[in-house]
Amino acid sequence: MKRLLLVLTLVVAWASTTAQTKWYNPAEAEYSVIQNQAYTNEIGKSYVRFPARAEGVIPPAVWGLSRNSAGLYISFYTNSPSIEVKYTTTSKSYAMPHMPSTGVSGVDMYRVGPNGNWDFCFGKYSFGKENVSFTYKDLPTKNGFNNKGYEYRVFLPLYNGVTSLQIGVDENSAFSFIPASTEKPIVLYGTSIAQGGCASRPSMTWGTIMQRSLDYPVINLGFSGNGKMEKEVINLINEIDARLYILDCIPNMLGLDDIEQRVYNAVKALREKHSAPILLIEHVGYAHARTNDSSREKSQKGNEANRRAYEKLLREGVKGVYYMYQSELGVSPESTVDYVHLTDKGMAEQAASVERKVRQILNIPIGDRSTTRPVTQRRSAGYEWRARHYNLVKQVQERQPKALVIGNSIIHNWGEASINLGTKVWNDKMAKDFVGMGCGWDRIENVLWRVYHGALDNCSPEKIVVKIGTNNLGIDTNIDIVEGIRFLLDAIQVRQPKARILVMGILPRRNMEQRVEEINRLIEAMAKQEGYDYANPGVKMLLENGKIDESLFTDGLHPNNKGYARIVDDFLK
Repeated sequence: MKRLLLVLTLVVAWASTTAQTKWYNPAEAEYSVIQNQAYTNEIGKSYVRFPARAEGVIPPAVWGLSRNSAGLYISFYTNSPSIEVKYTTTSKSYAMPHMPSTGVSGVDMYRVGPNGNWDFCFGKYSFGKENVSFTYKDLPTKNGFNNKGYEYRVFLPLYNGVTSLQIGVDENSAFSFIPASTEKPIVLYGTSIAQGGCASRPSMTWGTIMQRSLDYPVINLGFSGNGKMEKEVINLINEIDARLYILDCIPNMLGLDDIEQRVYNAVKALREKHSAPILLIEHVGYAHARTNDSSREKSQKGNEANRRAYEKLLREGVKGVYYMYQSELGVSPESTVDYVHLTDKGMAEQAASVERKVRQILNIPIGDRSTTRPVTQRRSAGYEWRARHYNLVKQVQERQPKALVIGNSIIHNWGEASINLGTKVWNDKMAKDFVGMGCGWDRIENVLWRVYHGALDNCSPEKIVVKIGTNNLGIDTNIDIVEGIRFLLDAIQVRQPKARILVMGILPRRNMEQRVEEINRLIEAMAKQEGYDYANPGVKMLLENGKIDESLFTDGLHPNNKGYARIVDDFLK
């Protein structure tokens, strides 16, 4: 009897434990949630890289490798203190002699903080006979700004396929998948190195490292031993509307007698359908090249053929084609596992080199100051920042307004129906010509991210008003703020060279009036130096003693209806 009671107690305890986890299946979400995946409408519910119609068209080896989930990831929000990722794979051979199971078949999770910072999460893992599981415990549940928790990104296996996957969180926790990005991706077509050989974790491939910095979707079309620029594969890639195509296939084409022609044909085919830039990359080089003449000569011959194709394209006037030499990649012989496949160190070296080139091509520079390094944010509990950004981009492109005003909550609140601050003033004087592109809690670096991610694309405003900086006061120096605004204005001007840019001084705020005045003098001087117009509506919100007029603010920072009425004319100049 005692034994029976003990068994029943253990069963109840087990049932109680399992009931505490609620499982979510990405394939059953109402919308596509698999990130970094092309052909979403066809394959958005499966963890593969090419659609089913490619079978029998592309080489069998490429088709098989396209079943690997390299580069794909799942994003979600949760405030759960524990997360478990449980999945089944197409192969139970979890590791390779030169690459660990964590890279071949594991997942890799990062948390994106409220200030856009990426934080690595370590999870205990089990590679079992039936499935693989990664479990993350003792996760913080409050991000310091709201109780909605954090954004997490789970990167999928590099050299294995995923047949089913579930994400488990505490049953009382909030959870929501993030829809697949609709931004134009960077397409990376290459070899085993691009696929991920031999990273220790899925997020340590050079393409993914680069993506974490650029924050654009990067579609991984690396195929181990099979990145050979076949016409059939290029035709599939040609269906993807990308912001940049990277062709990094030379290591797999060594020994072919038509390397130059394949590279030439691939670029010409892409250029027939797309105007996006194309980057050709040379063979990274063999680690033992100095001690093996045949290997050195082999890679040199491939690179020379690649170069000849590039030079021919230039002579023919094909636009938007760029080139990276082996010497630019910066990968040392000590950064490989064997003769060519990269360690995490090598992946980081190549990622940094290619990222520099990509930033030049796409005109998305970063600076040394925090205010000149674009990042996302998620500091408000009242709205989802990314969703608002994309909605604003869509609104601008559909409406094609004469003027834009970019800023933080001061602009976000203005005329927002749910907030009802300055609504009448907005409707009477601003609504006809302006779209307000404000996001609450934005700092300079967040607006820079928005500019780099489409805020000013496919529109032709006559005037752009920039009203930003107050949220940087607590963390940045005066010079950092002014130089950050200068950097931002440069990015805006590059994208909208015909628009008149009006820079606004920072509005005064309670107990910071003197510092704001000092910064505004610097902003005004910078604006005049760079040829931008400048206005300082905040002087109309001060009393004779230099303090803010509290009757014009809701909280010493945000204007009320009367405050917006006081400053609106400066935006119309």
